[in-house]
Amino acid sequence: MPDLTSRETWTAASRHLLLAPLFFLPRHRRIAAERYLRGRQEYARLQQADWALVSWGKSGRTWFRVMLSRFYQLHFGLDTDYMLEFDNFHRLNPQAPKVLFSHNNYIRDYTGHRDSLDHYKGRRLVLMVRDPRDVAVSQYFQWRYRMLPRKKALNAYPPHGAEVDVFDFVCNPDCGIPRIVEAFNTWARAIPALGEDVLLVRYEDLRADPAAVLERVVSFTGLDPRPEHIEAARDYADYENMKKREASKEGMRGSGQRVKPGDEGNPDSFKVRRGKVGGYRDYFTPEQVQTVDAMVDGVLDPSFGYSAP
Repeated sequence: MPDLTSRETWTAASRHLLLAPLFFLPRHRRIAAERYLRGRQEYARLQQADWALVSWGKSGRTWFRVMLSRFYQLHFGLDTDYMLEFDNFHRLNPQAPKVLFSHNNYIRDYTGHRDSLDHYKGRRLVLMVRDPRDVAVSQYFQWRYRMLPRKKALNAYPPHGAEVDVFDFVCNPDCGIPRIVEAFNTWARAIPALGEDVLLVRYEDLRADPAAVLERVVSFTGLDPRPEHIEAARDYADYENMKKREASKEGMRGSGQRVKPGDEGNPDSFKVRRGKVGGYRDYFTPEQVQTVDAMVDGVLDPSFGYSAP
């Protein structure tokens, strides 16, 4: 099948060609321009997509993507070891859907829909969420060991090489829990406008019963799954199997840096790191846990199930 890495490389190269004339602009304007261009490219794909999955970073999307890819390979009889990348499975079998995976950050810069999900109207939308406290801690290790300097600047994270501890990171309104909670609350307000075309999926439910969540998603997006395919996909993407494949550099192709460790000698640099529900408590003192909890309890919309009464 076509080299997906080269296709993604061309997409990035074309974006950089458009940005080249803006080199002498102030840094904040170059960043805004790149975010806009990324959003435009993502929006163009959305117009072709059969359905979309939106999540905040470090919410289990890659794990679910591996599981979904394996299910589609079995369901559509695809002879490929590539991961699902938008329309690559569709090009092998026109019955396979085109799926957009988004964090909804660049695309809203392009559409201007910063307080709604209106740009997803007209297609099925799966919203994947995870406890913001666990997300923020996982994002800290992503920032520290895996994130490229350019991406740190592009998304307003602390600059490359900065000395920031995990507590300060998760409390930072630009990259930590407050920013995640704000985004989730925006989604909660936007969900009613989408009616029956949106499905909310929680990472914690995915950890508890991956097969049940996978079946819900593929049924919601229009397929009648065979139980043996669901079970095989669940087993393939089993958490421990994912960790072993990342350590041995085996698994689905076309994932780029998605499932590769940043430093093979450092477990905290692995994409599949811990995945522990409520694991954020392991990184803070009791007093810090109280501070962290207060950023969620009574602040985050209760419909997600993460706020204390």
